[in-house]
Order: sequence, then C-alpha cells, then structure tokens
Amino acid sequence: MLFSEILGQEHIKKHLTQSADNGRLPHAQLFVGPEGCGTLPMAIAYAQYILCNNSHGENNSGNAACNLKFEHLSHPDLHFAFPVTSSDKVKKHPVSAHYLEEWRQLLKEQPYGNLFDWYRMLGVDNKQGLISVDEAQDIVKSLSLKAYEGGFKVMIIWMAEKMNAACANKLLKLIEEPPNKTIFILIAEDEEQIINTIRSRCQVLHFPPLAEDIIKNALMKNKHLNEVEATKIAHQSNGNYNKACDLINKSSEDLQFETWFIFWIRSAFKAKGNKAAIHDLISWSEDIAKSGRETQKQFLHFCLDFFRQAMLLNYKAHDLVYYEPETDSFELEKFAPFVHGGNIMEISNELQDAMYHIERNGNAKIILTDLSIKLTRLLHKKETSVQ
Repeated sequence: MLFSEILGQEHIKKHLTQSADNGRLPHAQLFVGPEGCGTLPMAIAYAQYILCNNSHGENNSGNAACNLKFEHLSHPDLHFAFPVTSSDKVKKHPVSAHYLEEWRQLLKEQPYGNLFDWYRMLGVDNKQGLISVDEAQDIVKSLSLKAYEGGFKVMIIWMAEKMNAACANKLLKLIEEPPNKTIFILIAEDEEQIINTIRSRCQVLHFPPLAEDIIKNALMKNKHLNEVEATKIAHQSNGNYNKACDLINKSSEDLQFETWFIFWIRSAFKAKGNKAAIHDLISWSEDIAKSGRETQKQFLHFCLDFFRQAMLLNYKAHDLVYYEPETDSFELEKFAPFVHGGNIMEISNELQDAMYHIERNGNAKIILTDLSIKLTRLLHKKETSVQ
C-alpha cells in the first residue's frame, strides 16, 4: 500500500517514514484514532516500508518482489490479529488465522472499514468478537520463529481494545521485550479500554478525523462524484471516510438506524398518558432485541450522536451540525428544542448504561424497554433557566 493512497495524515506519514529512515523503530506503537481516519491502512503502509526496505517516504523504492507481496497482503513476515468469534466455518477456539481470506477481502474492498463491517463480512453480526487468549498463544508461537526473509517481523493488532484480560496479560511480557527485530503495531479507537500496562509500553500516535476537503477530494477522485455531491457527503461523514463511502453506496447502517430512531422518538413523545404508545415502545424494544448485539450497540451510538446533533442545533452551533435526516417527514429543527442542557446529560448516561449492559450480555429486550420508558420522561423535561 502506497503512502500516497492514504488520505491526509501527512504529519504522521512524515514522522513514520523519517523514523524508519533514521533507524529509530519503536518495538511497540499504538495508533489511536476514530473510525474512518486511516489507522489500519497507515499501519499496513508502515509495515511495508519497514519490511521492504523502502525509502524517501514512499513504498516504491525498495525490494520490488516484497512490495508486490504487499499488494496481495501475503508477505510471510506480516502478521495480523483482530477480533473473531465462532461461526459456521469455525466452531471452537477461533483465531485470526482461520479468517485470513475474509480479512484480505475486507482490506481490499473496505480498507477504512469498521468492526461492524468486519462482523457483517463474517456473517456474525449477532455476536461480539474478541481477541482471546487462544489468539495470544498463536501470536507468541508465530513471533518465536525466525523471519522468513531474514529482516523484521511486524504484528498488527487491529481493534486492540477487544483483547480480553487473559490475552492482554499473556502478551504483556512479549510486547515489553519482543524477540529481536519484531515490531508491534496496535490499533485502537478507544485507548482507555486498553489496560494501562500495555498502553505504557507503547509509543502512542493519535490520528485526528479527516478534514472535509480531504474526503471531498477523495470522493471526487475515487468515486467520480461531482463537487456539489462530494461536498455534501464529506460534511455528513464528520471526518469518517468509511461513512462517506457507505453514504454513496446507500449501504450505511445509519439509514436503518434513522428509521428505528424516529419511530422510537415519536412513540416516546406520545407515550405520556397514552397506553397504546407504551405498547408501541415495548414492541419496538422487542424488534431491536432481535438484531445482533453489535447492531444494538452501533444503534445506541447512533442515538447518542443524533441527540448531540439536536442539542448543537438547539444552541445555534450550526457549523458543528453535519447530520441531515433522510426521512422527509422528520425535521431536525423541530426536534432540536426538546434536547437541551436540562436533559442531555441524563439521556447520554442512560444510553451509555444501556450499551454497557448489552455489551455484557444483558437481556436486550428488558434493557431497551427500560431505556424507552426513561426516555419518555426525559424528553418532556423542561430546560432549567440559569439565574
């Protein structure tokens, strides 16, 4: 993967290539950034730069045969670990090695893809994946062998926050004192979920969201959009190139989430003193509970963003409002006054509590019904005036 193919993040590209050119290679790095900012493509390009002895800031000046292997992600000294779960293909003790074919397909089709895209490709979006102690044993075993081509070995751990405690503890010593010429690149969206003992042993690089102009230009070049359409989608994507691509293909889960959210909000408004609307909320909770846990968590994140957008619009922060509802009969401007300083913190806390309990395998039907009933009270809460 060429560095020139990666969108933006020029200062990070420069830092990584210069440190490699000068022979200053940290044995463990942690790339932290929001979805769609390019942490994974950057990690792959950096690994290629190191393994293929490239120089001058680009992946086309070193070992040509090695660079060709990276086009197919088949270099024997490049290793991956990522969240997996059992499936029709693998019934017990799943590890990344079982899913390398699907992984390469994801990187070819959606290099900026998120965890939900990955689970959907595996057909397991009703389950929650993790990086388990079985994976840690595989990592230890593969890195204990000599490099096939006599140089470095690179281990990329994607969504490192999905490592469970047993896995993290097993890898701790290896990350602290890796074998000679072994480099770890951990990738995470939320570094707070990674245990401190691992974090403290990594050099951390923070990736910002992509600028609107960068996404706009990429859409015009790669997706052949006109400037007006590219500008609109770049604004709606909020720095997330993966979301921008989903919006073009109309495959964004946000379209389904918006339908669920609007029905939920309307039922919650009507539920005050209306038994029929309470039944609607219960039925809604049952329907959402039938989807997978990853889908439920994604939806609650969507709700959190939607409420935040409404509050920003309510307080006239128009430059920060990027969401444009697709539903014709719903206007964000009319909904915005109901989200304010008097209820936004409680709404946010309730949504995050629901995510926490769903992630820990709570009964989704009960969690969502409880959340819905609380929402009926919070939406009717008046904003308290400041004296």
